[in-house]
Amino acid sequence: MLLLKAAVDGLQAATNLLGRINAAVLALGRGIGVACVASMVAIILVQVWWRYVLGNALPWTEEAARFLMLWMTGLMAPTAFRRGGFVAIDMVLGYLPRRLGALINLASLSIAFIVIWVGFHLGWAETMGIGGRFTMSALQVPTSWDFSVWMKVPRAWMMASLAVGVTLMLSVVIELIARTVLQLLGQGQGLIVIAQPEGFGAE
Repeated sequence: MLLLKAAVDGLQAATNLLGRINAAVLALGRGIGVACVASMVAIILVQVWWRYVLGNALPWTEEAARFLMLWMTGLMAPTAFRRGGFVAIDMVLGYLPRRLGALINLASLSIAFIVIWVGFHLGWAETMGIGGRFTMSALQVPTSWDFSVWMKVPRAWMMASLAVGVTLMLSVVIELIARTVLQLLGQGQGLIVIAQPEGFGAE
């Protein structure tokens, strides 16, 4: 009995530690994601000006906007997952006994873990494999302080958004599974609360 209690206490401590790490890393990701959105909007406006006012479309803006959109998605999706922001129909769970609902939730998270684990391997394989060795066709960055030398952005930099996103989601799903297990064991009251944004949501 003492061994079981020690194991549960250890799981609770590890879950809270992982939760704090996830909260800090995802907060940083949200900040970078907001910067990506702002930059993407600015780039699109610049392209509209150059195309329709000056009559000379810039060649790199579409790739830059797509690059930023992918990174925004990779950095924001894990937060939505952790906060329950993905589209879901949970009305049935509300009518079920708490323990049965938690078991169904655990089964769903287990399936999500398998899917994310596969995505984790695919994401890093795409980033580090042959596909990541190519470069973007028009997007370039300076490689000298005086902007005299430029290089094309490697495609791996863009595909890394998928690898980073699924890595963060893997960390989140592990935390959520551990939380659900502790709730099934009646030890959920000692878990740190996942902060929810105020003023958002359809409810």
